[in-house]
Amino acid sequence: MTTTVGAQLTAAVELLSSAAAAGATVVLSGHVQPDADALGSTLALAEGLRRRGARVVATFPEPFVLPRSLGWLPGADQLVDPRTVPADVDLFVSLDAASPGRLGVLAGLLETAGRSVVVDHHASNPGFGSVLVLDPHAAATVVLVADLLAGLGVDLDERLATCLYAGLTADTGSFRFGNTSPATHELAARLLRTGIDHAAISRRLFDTAPFGWLGLLSTVTGRAVLEPEVGAGLVLTWATAAEARDHGLEPDQLEALVDVVRATAEADVAAVLKGSDDGSWVVSMRSRGATDVSRVAMALGGGGHRAAAGYSSALDLDGTIARLRAELSR
Repeated sequence: MTTTVGAQLTAAVELLSSAAAAGATVVLSGHVQPDADALGSTLALAEGLRRRGARVVATFPEPFVLPRSLGWLPGADQLVDPRTVPADVDLFVSLDAASPGRLGVLAGLLETAGRSVVVDHHASNPGFGSVLVLDPHAAATVVLVADLLAGLGVDLDERLATCLYAGLTADTGSFRFGNTSPATHELAARLLRTGIDHAAISRRLFDTAPFGWLGLLSTVTGRAVLEPEVGAGLVLTWATAAEARDHGLEPDQLEALVDVVRATAEADVAAVLKGSDDGSWVVSMRSRGATDVSRVAMALGGGGHRAAAGYSSALDLDGTIARLRAELSR
């Protein structure tokens, strides 16, 4: 941990501690369409602040549909619809959101709340909020939340550790990705000592899906194309929310497709385009290392990490693919 990040954590702990001691209302939110890191971070810090005496509202931006794969996380049943969150709150905490745009309508709280804390690990984060805790070297935002909980004097137990471990194992690809460090395993060991069932957590996150997933996977991988001449090599495919529903799945199931496509040995970059009902597309990218996909994503209005990034496109499918190819070829 750098001196800068340490100072940021200290400032955030002081603000959170003061809010909790005053019984202030604290709203916490992860990014739109939350993954295990965003949701695990939100739920763990929310529970920690409740234990310190704060009045906590935990939420995430619309569409307010909890992914089936994450609904079992402790505290998920206490999440509230963002439309019910008041604009006048004492403190707003953003977790795992690389930019204000990733907070949807809740981004307004950055202006209307008394103070705000931004906790994130995306290298593309431009820096926002009253107090920023940003560490691009952290494997996941839950790593920073674990530090905040320690600073708040909240002891880790099985409930908190389950949320943190879910985010940690998801963002490191079960500790397979390049962001895994000795500190990552040290935190995992601390979490395991609380007695969590790590095998059950991994099974729910990675090895459980409806039968319809196989049909969707067959369709989507069947239309994949390999373009070795684009950048350092590109493999891409696409799917839509409507297709997911045709297979009896929720649209959030599309999120896992990129982790299948990325196995292609001949391509440095894997991309999956996910079509929304309004005609827009969300592009998820993964890199084997030769390509900085965060640069590509930022150029196209998104962000992320060197090896994993994404962005949204209002163009049609062909236009979105053409812009992606052009940016990868720069």
